[in-house]
Amino acid sequence: MSASRQARRERLELAELLLAVGPDASTLCEGWTTRDLAAHLVVREGRPDAAPGIALPPFAGWTARVQASVASRPYPELVRAVRTGPPRLSVFSLPGMDGLANLAEYYVHHEDVRRGAPGWEPRDLDPELADLLWGRLSTMGRLLVRSSPVGVTLERADGPGGRIVAKGGAGVTLRGTAGELLLRAYGRHAVQVEVDGPADAVAAFESASLGI
Repeated sequence: MSASRQARRERLELAELLLAVGPDASTLCEGWTTRDLAAHLVVREGRPDAAPGIALPPFAGWTARVQASVASRPYPELVRAVRTGPPRLSVFSLPGMDGLANLAEYYVHHEDVRRGAPGWEPRDLDPELADLLWGRLSTMGRLLVRSSPVGVTLERADGPGGRIVAKGGAGVTLRGTAGELLLRAYGRHAVQVEVDGPADAVAAFESASLGI
């Protein structure tokens, strides 16, 4: 299965989960309910005027206003937009973009909803999906952990790939499955990842705000 097909599967499973838990469920995105998360995804793919504020603070105010407006739509309509995908003229609708730009995004947000309530357990991922997520870490790891004040090495426990030095220098080693390591690199703490290193380095790493 290609990266685009895996991304599509994550999208569809997330949409089903969003409907199942309802609009007011907690997520791992601080301050966001499932309604907010769905609105974020719709804005990201369908509002190019507001999308820059997702990552760039100077534009965040406009993005927040647009997202609040989108979030006011009926919840089933929001989830339908998530499931259907980007508008035809969106850059996200270009061939191959789903796999390139959405695989990690939808995997992470799928888990944001799954792990928003107590009692979650990691999924047993399709080996191909795990390999693809590890590949994303190979290309994005340095960006995701750039704010760490100490070095970060990622060590995979569920397949080939070995190690990724995401940030050089003395520091910590993170061990876990590809999916769990990706979530931690995106700044999520509700993960099953072993962090090894000197106590001061571990404390410094854990206090960093990771992700894009």
